[in-house]
Amino acid sequence: MAEPVAVIAVCGHEAAHGRALDGVVDTGVSIVSSGRELFRSIAAHGRRNAETVVVPMTLGRDPELVADTARTLRAVPAGERGTTVLAEPFGTSQHLVAWLRAAAGRVPETSALLLTAPSGDPFEDAELYRIAALVRRYGRGGLVEVAFTGGDPDPAEGIRRCRLLGAQRVALVPAAFALPEVPEVPEAETLPVDRVGPLIPASALRRVLGERVADARRRWREHADDGVAAGLTAAQNHGHSHTHPPGEGHDHEHGHSHGPGHAHEHGHASGHVHDHGPGHEHEHGHDRDPGHPHEHGPGPLHTHHHPSAPGADRVIRSIA
Repeated sequence: MAEPVAVIAVCGHEAAHGRALDGVVDTGVSIVSSGRELFRSIAAHGRRNAETVVVPMTLGRDPELVADTARTLRAVPAGERGTTVLAEPFGTSQHLVAWLRAAAGRVPETSALLLTAPSGDPFEDAELYRIAALVRRYGRGGLVEVAFTGGDPDPAEGIRRCRLLGAQRVALVPAAFALPEVPEVPEAETLPVDRVGPLIPASALRRVLGERVADARRRWREHADDGVAAGLTAAQNHGHSHTHPPGEGHDHEHGHSHGPGHAHEHGHASGHVHDHGPGHEHEHGHDRDPGHPHEHGPGPLHTHHHPSAPGADRVIRSIA
């Protein structure tokens, strides 16, 4: 018989800060928002000397939720924290693509898909456009648009765009735990709208959550790894990119200047787009996902090397 464990599901905007999980997860799961509420929940479980697993409830668009959860866990005094471990996030962007493709398969092919999620920061919103492109390319094809509750374009504008692009019917598909409301639109711009969801059925959601908890406990028992170190780096690939026009040197935040034909190494975090002039040779020691954009001007001397990202061999299990 498995030993009892306390589970904390920490939620951000994708789960309406916890409201979207009410009545969905098991009754013993504590549903909290990040920050002070999470801090108090961890401390309360620690004082009861309960083994506790904290699961960041993101579907992959909110890596900052994972990093913020790790920072909060680290901030709880050791005497109040007890045995508390940080699990892998509930889902990844790859999982979200798969869940959305499955949802698209339940929608008539004549309907346009309007993927809808609560608005986040600009990078989280941009990520949903990337996900939508993958759903269209590797899924059912047809018209796939994006809308953000509380953002731009909002669902009403998304429906209007679908109509202008020739759609006869729209399926409102949640790309989050929270279900979108069907918006009111002017009669002249209205289309039949079907609300699809939830994205993940309650039974599948509980099963995936249980797997994240079991994996975190196993990692703690076998490796004494509480997951905090990995969690602190979760948002490293999340942020501004920048470019260099051809022929311009690097004079920002590198602490050094370069001449033509220079060779160097960069220790950048990810999200880094380069555009260099001819005769450029370098190595990059930054963490990157495969296939990150890297642009260079013409020239014969360009070579570069990308070390594998830490933890690249780690696999998060099932998606449903």
